[in-house]
Amino acid sequence: MQLNWRAISGPALTTATALAAFLVDRHFVPVPNPAPLFVCIVALAASVSGIVSGMASAVIAVVASALLFLNHRTAPGYDMSDLARMLLLAVTAGGTALITGLLRQKWVDAFAWEKKHHATAERLSAALDQVDIGIVLLDADTRAEFINRAFRDYFKLSDEQADSKPPFIALMYHGRDTGAWQLPEDELNAFIAKRTEMIRVGDSTPINIDLADGQVLRFICTALPDGGRMLSYTPVTDLVRHSDDPGSADYYRALRGSYRSLARHLGAAE
Repeated sequence: MQLNWRAISGPALTTATALAAFLVDRHFVPVPNPAPLFVCIVALAASVSGIVSGMASAVIAVVASALLFLNHRTAPGYDMSDLARMLLLAVTAGGTALITGLLRQKWVDAFAWEKKHHATAERLSAALDQVDIGIVLLDADTRAEFINRAFRDYFKLSDEQADSKPPFIALMYHGRDTGAWQLPEDELNAFIAKRTEMIRVGDSTPINIDLADGQVLRFICTALPDGGRMLSYTPVTDLVRHSDDPGSADYYRALRGSYRSLARHLGAAE
């Protein structure tokens, strides 16, 4: 059976300290009241291993102090001042063990929740990287918190640029500078201004974006509950180029509804 060294470290340290105090007190010089040192050890034990280890250390500390007080007495027994000091040590050490242990447990639970949340976010990011729909998640300040692989490929955005969490306006300027859009140069500034305003107000009107390489993306901005935005860029090249007819409107409306549902789930996950 493997010993839990973390659990016994506190009581072991308390016992070792008490034995050292007895040895020094008996053979060398009188030892003053070690209660403050015992309380520190109790706090350390509870922070390392929890309430049980802290309480065990507190019991050892009280017993050791009682024996040390008795060793200093010229007559058998304890007087009221000794009892008061031992009672105060018991309350202090026990309270320290309880409070420190509870704080440790709260920290451990928060760390476990954060780890689980991070793992979920990693799985979601990996899943979004597998789709051919460009996805960008913006925070309330329109800074990109997540940019999936499809968007990086569509707009020739390097991993270093995407991982730096650029603001949305920087993504627009990147598209302009790399010639990503199939637009006359004199219309680019107006296009960027219009898109930026759509993001700011959370306008969910879908628009088609023609890329310089001939692809067509359907852009939708969805406002998230936390004030952020989800931007989706769906490839609709074949639909727009070869079957651009009124019958496609129902498809687009259904498509838009599916993205709004995805956005709600993303907002809930955050």
